[in-house]
Amino acid sequence: MTILNLCDGNSLFHVYHPPANSDGKTFVFFNALTGDLDMWEGNIGEALRAVGHGTLSFNFRGQRDSDFTPDVTLTPSQIVADAARVMGHVQPPRPVMVGLSIGGLFAAQLHLGGTPGSRADAIVLINTLRIDGPRLRWINEAVVRGAEVGGVELFKDLFLPLLFGEKWLGENRGDYLKDDPYTPLDQDTGTYQLLKHASEADWNVPYEKLDMPVLVMTGLQDHVFYEADAVNSLSARLPNATRLDIPDAGHLLPVEAPATFSQELLDFIAGI
Repeated sequence: MTILNLCDGNSLFHVYHPPANSDGKTFVFFNALTGDLDMWEGNIGEALRAVGHGTLSFNFRGQRDSDFTPDVTLTPSQIVADAARVMGHVQPPRPVMVGLSIGGLFAAQLHLGGTPGSRADAIVLINTLRIDGPRLRWINEAVVRGAEVGGVELFKDLFLPLLFGEKWLGENRGDYLKDDPYTPLDQDTGTYQLLKHASEADWNVPYEKLDMPVLVMTGLQDHVFYEADAVNSLSARLPNATRLDIPDAGHLLPVEAPATFSQELLDFIAGI
């Protein structure tokens, strides 16, 4: 475990493996709000490192082993600022930023922030592209309300059938909808604070300024965030975008199809 101490009671848990090859990239992973770096450090990280690339993954403040104090507000802008701290500390060579869901937004905002050490050679946006509006704001508020009533378990039981693809749902149904009573999520926890402040994210990204290679990965069985018109219009604003639609998976592509996901990352990097 590697901990970057920010100030008293505040830290960022991260795992860094430098590239083994002189021309290897460093894949820098950005979690979703309820994510964890373990998603990247298993099969995905191993596959990338096996061919000489490096990896850097980290947990946001409020996620596992990344501590925060009550005076810190876990806003999206704070997450981006913390990501810059990690990048400045590690200084990964030739970074390729890979963001899942809102994590892709954080990656794009970090690159556009103007700090030389926080700029990417390429970006991978996994089910990130969306246009904010009443429907998405309603969903954000419903997620928080669900956490207040029944914690993360209620959130999973309600939303996973809309987020995952049919194959994953069929294989994992037995792990959910248990008979155990739901427990409200403690509002002092990092998970609750991250979800509560998610609505403050600014989705008005100047996509035209992301002029490096960008891979737009979309799970077509994502029934919450995928809107074809939004993905098409926002992708068209990216000067150097590659589209990759995965028809048999949903929102959490790295979880549903880690081997396919890893190979697509390698193919993307090999082709630029």
